[in-house]
Amino acid sequence: MSGFAPVPLPACEPNFQPDAVAAEIETWVSAEPIRALVDRFGGTLPATAVGPLLTWLDGFSGEHWDFRKKAAGVERDQVRPPHFDRATAQLVTDAATALQLVEPRLPAHREYDHLLVLGGLGRACLQRTEYAARLIDQGAVSVAELAALGSFRPLTTAERELPGLADSGYEVDAMDAGVRAAFRLDGPGLRESSDGPVDHSSWSVRTYRSPAGTAVRVLAAPSSEPATRRANTPDTYEFWARRVDLRATDRILVVTSPIYVPFQHADALRMLALRYGCGIDTIGFDPGAVSVPLAPGATNPDRYLQEIRSGLLSMMRLYQAASAPAAVR
Repeated sequence: MSGFAPVPLPACEPNFQPDAVAAEIETWVSAEPIRALVDRFGGTLPATAVGPLLTWLDGFSGEHWDFRKKAAGVERDQVRPPHFDRATAQLVTDAATALQLVEPRLPAHREYDHLLVLGGLGRACLQRTEYAARLIDQGAVSVAELAALGSFRPLTTAERELPGLADSGYEVDAMDAGVRAAFRLDGPGLRESSDGPVDHSSWSVRTYRSPAGTAVRVLAAPSSEPATRRANTPDTYEFWARRVDLRATDRILVVTSPIYVPFQHADALRMLALRYGCGIDTIGFDPGAVSVPLAPGATNPDRYLQEIRSGLLSMMRLYQAASAPAAVR
């Protein structure tokens, strides 16, 4: 059990109003677990307003917790883990638990207008789609529409060795394989895509109808900066949102991995709630409820520190967007 009290993420109900989000961001980024981690790594959290505090945390976490920067050009699972003493490792796990990166949670509501399954490495694509289907099959949630959001990131050899992914070339193919298996989809569905060779500007949409009648889409988003990078989570949110009729009264459930909940929740608020007013809940899948196990090292202390930093960065972008005039969000 964590030695810290749970720290809530910013709340997001339908007809979302951003007035309280700055205070809720401050609660998360200045909470006792963050203070303890900063102290353990040789710093002291400054007593300042939330904007400057986020800037300070960006610099501090970039220096001490950005292990991907030190291994540039690799995926999260390819970073060589540093060594931590036992006390530090336990502190990191306790802090990550309190900050909502460890324990899976059931959806807060029974009915949602949209369920979004986020893409990632091939293993995560299979885990998240299976868990989403389990939630629906067991009656934990009822949804009108489901979408799996991915990109044209090429899969590695190790990813293609996972069950059902031998014929998958890209992340979106892994999402498609996971969705088709988890929701027992037959037939090719309806497919739309960009023309030409695959690059960072490419996109595709695959549309199915589940046996229960639920509309299911698998989307590969184009990058908003195709000259420099592939599509990221905010790009996938935006691409999906442009293809549906989002309303301020809609309620969205986002399914990801527990370790990514804070940063992907903050990105969802920035890209969807601020722009459309819809309500959003973000949950991580339960590793004990899916057939594909976690990858070795998936819960190492460095992974938690890296994603706490990701959460801080996404909270900073959410704060900046919420503070901007509505016309420029």
